[in-house]
Amino acid sequence: MTEPTATSVQPLLDYFNGLIPLNQEERELVRSKFHSHLFLKKQFVLQHGAVCEYFDFVVRGCLRLFKVDETGVFHILQFATENYWMLDLTSFHKRTKSVLNIDALEDTVVLRITYDDLIDLYVRAPKFDRIFRVLLENHFMQQQERIGQLFSSTAEERYQSFLETYPHLQNRLSQVQIAAYLGVTPEFLSRIRSRMAKGDK
Repeated sequence: MTEPTATSVQPLLDYFNGLIPLNQEERELVRSKFHSHLFLKKQFVLQHGAVCEYFDFVVRGCLRLFKVDETGVFHILQFATENYWMLDLTSFHKRTKSVLNIDALEDTVVLRITYDDLIDLYVRAPKFDRIFRVLLENHFMQQQERIGQLFSSTAEERYQSFLETYPHLQNRLSQVQIAAYLGVTPEFLSRIRSRMAKGDK
């Protein structure tokens, strides 16, 4: 269960202003449409079989998007930390049951908007239609790149890509989490790190 918080929307306003300046009316719309929630470590944000109702902006903490296969193996598709967004894109837009899960790897504060409020935001301030179209297109392209990596890249190449994509996460995630993202065992990840360390000498 999520817990409401009194987190200011200022981090989100700063994020939007970094993309395109907002006027006072648009800032007030953001304040009215986005609401903060706290997820404690290990709490679910979205569970398989539920509809993704929210588009979440991470203020503090870390979320992961993952799937569990029929053998119980975790496959991590994405991490989201400060100033990143998280959702199940297909479930959110098609209003269908999700086949994925999202949970908190740390105590995490998000600013979230519902599907209906997002559509209303587009209508009342077309600037946000452009902003979110770019965000969602980028999200889709990142997922396509991830799928391509899993099928066509070596484990070493995937690890190097992880370090480039999430340079701030190497020391925040366990070896098990990183290995699940790469699609390898923790033991194999240890060998990759060892080989890379020797190569740097």
